[in-house]
Amino acid sequence: MPIYEYTCRDCGTRFDALRSMKEADKPIECKQCHGHETNRKLSTFFAHSNGKAIAGTEAKSCSGSCGGSCNGCSH
Repeated sequence: MPIYEYTCRDCGTRFDALRSMKEADKPIECKQCHGHETNRKLSTFFAHSNGKAIAGTEAKSCSGSCGGSCNGCSH
């Protein structure tokens, strides 16, 4: 199950919730004020591997035979 980010319109609290994709846009109770006026936020991620940022891309394997032109590795 994915983790979604929400913001409460009543108190401004930002919180995460583990929910199914089917439930993602349904109302959820705020963890701070217990109100139900919440909005799901668009989440982004950041990944870092071996000193190279790899955010939002699929990791690709490489045998090194590309000469460094495949952008899928750090060769």
